[in-house]
This record gives sequence, structure tokens and C-alpha cells, in this order.
Amino acid sequence: MKYIENIKSIADLNPDYLGFIFYDRSKRNFTGTIPELPKHIKKTGVFVNEEIAVVVSLQEKHQLQAIQLHGDESVAYVQELKRSLSNKIEIIKVVGLKNDAYFEELISYEKEVDYFLFDTKGKDRGGNGVKFDWSVLKEYPFSKPFFLSGGIGPNDAQLVKEVKKSGLPIYAVDINSKFEDKPGLKNSIKVINFKNQL
Repeated sequence: MKYIENIKSIADLNPDYLGFIFYDRSKRNFTGTIPELPKHIKKTGVFVNEEIAVVVSLQEKHQLQAIQLHGDESVAYVQELKRSLSNKIEIIKVVGLKNDAYFEELISYEKEVDYFLFDTKGKDRGGNGVKFDWSVLKEYPFSKPFFLSGGIGPNDAQLVKEVKKSGLPIYAVDINSKFEDKPGLKNSIKVINFKNQL
């Protein structure tokens, strides 16, 4: 999310999370002040290989309830971040997938993060609007819940429901670029229609 009035209109649709990107190389980089939101909507800060002190400062400034790590952050980084935060904040680790997955690489993260988020490996760190091959998730070996992400569009509700039937621990569906009129500006009608279909 990027634009104040749009943030308010999407918040009226009662999402569980709203994401704010703090990465100056992103066209969705957020530099404003997050407006007052209903308490049940988790304000989520998205960071890419950011210094821990900066993450902590922005978490405190915006009262973020979740942090999404979208870079190459190590397990040691996650541990240090958790020690540095004054409150218990949800930690979501993004994992880029394409047509194969090496889930064994996530073993050491599993006990340190609250959720994984599976996105499509692409030229940008997210927001590429492209799906990865969801069939690779059949090999997912953990009970750790995850966010399903990566190129999900307004006509994909049925596809998402099919994946959900597989019994995988899908915790949330992350929507972004396919619901935008321009980077950071979400189309409320597309979002509400998709939510109703789900």
C-alpha cells in the first residue's frame, strides 16, 4: 500500500494484513505516515536486506505488527532481529520459487519465523505479477503455515481453492500487482470481488 485514501478504502474491506514496502528501490516504496487502521488489520513492513536498526526504528515508528523479510536474510539475522524488537512481532520469511524447490534449505528457518511466504523468483523482489509452478508445493515437508503469493490475479480464486484442498498449511493469500491500477494503488472492486469468490 502506498496512497493514504487507497489505504483507507482497502482497510474498509477488512483484510487481515496490509503491506507497506520500506525499500527505496521499489516503485511501491512507502515514505508517508500510515493512517489509523482497525486493530485487527496487521500493519506489515516489507524489508529487503535492511539494517536491523532501521527495521526496529520503522517498526516502532509505524507500530508494525508483522515484518516480512524479502531479501537474503540469514537465520542469524532473524535471530538478531527478534532479540532487537521490544515486542513479539510476527516474522514472515519470503522464499522465491520457480519450477523447483529446495525446502531442506528452510529447515533452519522453520523454528525462527512465524510464517513462510512463497513468491515467484523474478527480476524484481516481488510484484512481478508472475506465478511459480504451484505443484512444487506438494513437496512442502513442514507444518509451518505459509502465505501463497506470486502473480495471483482477480480470476484465480478457484485455482487458490484447488490448492487449499490439497491439505497444505496455507495460512493466507497475498495479492498485489494484479489488483493494482498503478504500483501501490489497489483497485477496491477487484479486491472485494476476489475476496467474495474466495
